[in-house]
Amino acid sequence: MKVIHVYLIFKKKNYYFGSLSAIFEHLDETDIGIKKRTLLHRSDESTILTDRAIIIKSTLLRCKKSTKKI
Repeated sequence: MKVIHVYLIFKKKNYYFGSLSAIFEHLDETDIGIKKRTLLHRSDESTILTDRAIIIKSTLLRCKKSTKKI
């Protein structure tokens, strides 16, 4: 499962999202310093730096599924 970490530099706040599009449902383009269209075109990059934010794509680590029944 992928996770998108957005750190707002001037507000010193961290946000975590399940997709790049989800960012724009909660934050404005002015908050992160990049337009949605531009961010989606740069989606192959693992880290994107703007004047206002650091956007990091990563993988969420989870426990392995247990096959044991309790």
